[in-house]
Amino acid sequence: MAKKKPIVITAGQLEQLQPGDHLDLSNSVTKTNSTGSALVIGTPVYVNGGNATKAQADAQSTIRVAGLVQDVSAPTAGPVEVATDGILVATAGQWDAITGQTGGLTEGADYWLDESTAGMLTPTAPDQAGDFVVPVGHAMSSTEFEIELGRPVKL
Repeated sequence: MAKKKPIVITAGQLEQLQPGDHLDLSNSVTKTNSTGSALVIGTPVYVNGGNATKAQADAQSTIRVAGLVQDVSAPTAGPVEVATDGILVATAGQWDAITGQTGGLTEGADYWLDESTAGMLTPTAPDQAGDFVVPVGHAMSSTEFEIELGRPVKL
């Protein structure tokens, strides 16, 4: 069987994928950071009027996770890339800042939107009446997170 190169569209023109190139299969959107503070990679955010804001599982208005911040650090007032699916890779230390854990993500664990702190993930699903269970994804390793956004369920 012959090896074939995929065809891609670049600047409106068809071309073959060249050696060393790769297909970017992750989806992301650009929004505006309007939180007044820097957003770091992995922060779960919801979108309100085109603005990315830290999501939290304690109120109907903050639970609709659009994705995770893809930028290592988004400025306090400016554009921010939000990964909506795919695999997001960050260092163990960067994940620690988002999960409150040490040593990065727990491989094989599912993660939910945290109910007590905005912009955080937790490997323990919320269980208090009035909180929301919001699945966000799954740890592939201590540094790789597969984004699998789920529907919020109110407890």
